[in-house]
Amino acid sequence: MSDHNLQQAYSIRGATDAKALYDDWAASYDNSFSEKHGYIAPREIAAVFRAQDAGDTPVLDIGAGTGLLAENLPDYVVDGIDISPAMLDQAAIKGLYRNRICADLTQTLPMADGSYGGFVSSGTFTHGHVGPEVFPELFRVARPGALFVCGVIPPVFDGAGFGSRLALFTAHRMITPVSFHDIPIYENADHGHAQDRGLVMVFRKL
Repeated sequence: MSDHNLQQAYSIRGATDAKALYDDWAASYDNSFSEKHGYIAPREIAAVFRAQDAGDTPVLDIGAGTGLLAENLPDYVVDGIDISPAMLDQAAIKGLYRNRICADLTQTLPMADGSYGGFVSSGTFTHGHVGPEVFPELFRVARPGALFVCGVIPPVFDGAGFGSRLALFTAHRMITPVSFHDIPIYENADHGHAQDRGLVMVFRKL
């Protein structure tokens, strides 16, 4: 077990690095990162989902980790998907998810077409993790009208090509036009990223 940090998380490159880092970090993640850094993005994203929700269940938590987002959706049926089995084991201790799915988001997902009515994500669309290439497979497991409420940090939104991919999805009538919410990522924090802001992408599958 190790206490890693945000810079290490931002420096990973691909699925193998992500699994290794988060498996090692899992047992101490909530204390050494979430609580220590004042990480509130999961709470903020859950609030946006609740405000938009029209009975969009069950919900898939994309990059679920230890379940920080699902903790803020206690009255929803939520499945969690993550590449790290150790992170999902920590979520299991909390009893947050109906199903915990260990899978690589960049590969074919082990769920049937149209399985979910809602999708949420915090801390997954970030440096070194995954980008908009995962959306087509997520759309496959989404029901028509499914609500997506996904956080992304602005440099990754620009650098990973989210804007152009979302524009193409919209142009081809795969999704509704995207709306955005500006949220704080941290509160009561004094570390180097304390003032960072996040974007929440909100749209529905057509």
